[in-house]
Amino acid sequence: MKLKLRKKDKVMVVAGKDKGKTGEVLKIYPDQGRILISKINMVTKHKKPKQTEPGGLQKMEAAIAYSNAMLMCPKCEKPIRPKLDRLATGETVRLCRRCGETIL
Repeated sequence: MKLKLRKKDKVMVVAGKDKGKTGEVLKIYPDQGRILISKINMVTKHKKPKQTEPGGLQKMEAAIAYSNAMLMCPKCEKPIRPKLDRLATGETVRLCRRCGETIL
């Protein structure tokens, strides 16, 4: 599955309990079609104590479906579906459909 999102992209959640929140992509799971976003979909996990870490309840992010997040354009600051375009050099870039800005 070819995903149009990359690490460190700013995205907005468009569906689910965190709808409307924005965050940065931390990790992408292309085979599962899921992404991990900072401070989004926080869950509580029970951790066993280890020699270096105490145990107890820990808050952490859980992955959400790729289709529930949209890329934020750096220029117009709105959620977009990026358009893929090929430059004369043969390099593929992502473009904003609203303002035409190149997204790195």
